[in-house]
Amino acid sequence: MKKISSNILLLPGDGVGPEVIKEAIKIIDYFNESNVCNISYDNAEIGGVAIDNSNNPLPAATIEKAKNSDCILLGAVGTKKHENNENKLKPESGLLSLRKLLNLYINIRPVFLFQSLLDSSSLKPEYIEDLDIVIIRELIGDVYFGEPRGFDNDNKTGFNTMKYSVDEVSRIAKYAFEISMRRSKRVTSVDKANVLETSQLWRETVSSIGKDYAQVDLSHMYIDNAAMQLIRNPKQFDVILTGNLFGDILSDEASMLTGSIGMLPSASLSDSHALYEPIHGSAPDIAGKNIVNPIAMILSIAMMFEYSFKAPDISNIIRQSVENVLKSGTVTKDISQSKDYATTSEMGSKILEEIKNNV
Repeated sequence: MKKISSNILLLPGDGVGPEVIKEAIKIIDYFNESNVCNISYDNAEIGGVAIDNSNNPLPAATIEKAKNSDCILLGAVGTKKHENNENKLKPESGLLSLRKLLNLYINIRPVFLFQSLLDSSSLKPEYIEDLDIVIIRELIGDVYFGEPRGFDNDNKTGFNTMKYSVDEVSRIAKYAFEISMRRSKRVTSVDKANVLETSQLWRETVSSIGKDYAQVDLSHMYIDNAAMQLIRNPKQFDVILTGNLFGDILSDEASMLTGSIGMLPSASLSDSHALYEPIHGSAPDIAGKNIVNPIAMILSIAMMFEYSFKAPDISNIIRQSVENVLKSGTVTKDISQSKDYATTSEMGSKILEEIKNNV
């Protein structure tokens, strides 16, 4: 097992973000103490807490630290206090700006189910057993970033621009095809090409790139049908490739196949930077109650070891440790079938103990 040296930036953010980051730090500290790693980490503010303290959801100090870090662990952004702010002062704008600044155009969202949680999903076990999907979402284009955008007619009309270039689609498509070559060689590209010019360009470009990957079975699906098929027969999918808006919707839908949005991690990558975060958001309604599920954050660490540190052995230890703890019957409130459940800190400590047994 190679020793990993790295410096990472922690962005706890808002809501339950600080709680799940705390459980991540437990594991990083252990790997440092056991001489597996030499990972230094620093903290910075983003989102609502940054607005409170500096009137900016992405302060200059955070940008500087982010640019100089090897990778970033993010808790969550979003607060009810600031949800009605103008766009540039919304907590979420800090994360969107960070993605754009670091060119984090690749978003990877694996969708899988631990065997012990088969009954936690709302779908019948036979539809989700051995589920293994990865959603590749383009992250810094589309309607979230397209210009012009805004309001006119005295704020009586709002408008956004859905926009993609051939280059933007080509680079995310190539990544999806490369991922598929290491999996089942099947890519489903999701768009709305029957009514949107943006999607027509998307489909044409993906098809063109697909010609360079003759071994990959490429299919196209409209977003409305994909959303239905993801519930009807999720195991028909392997790699789903899609744009920013559709990917946002599909990945949250897919997370519920696993029984809880608190179970799934994500990675956002560029050629030189990486950010890892749970997909569950800030969940302000349960913040501070020590009941949020930390597993998505812990599995995000596993993705960090796999993608940034090229240490699949450590990544596998973390994943196996999570699975072992779940098999033992330890669950958090969101996946509990009874009134008995582990707190956030208890689940984090249980997983850490299991990691210690496996290192």
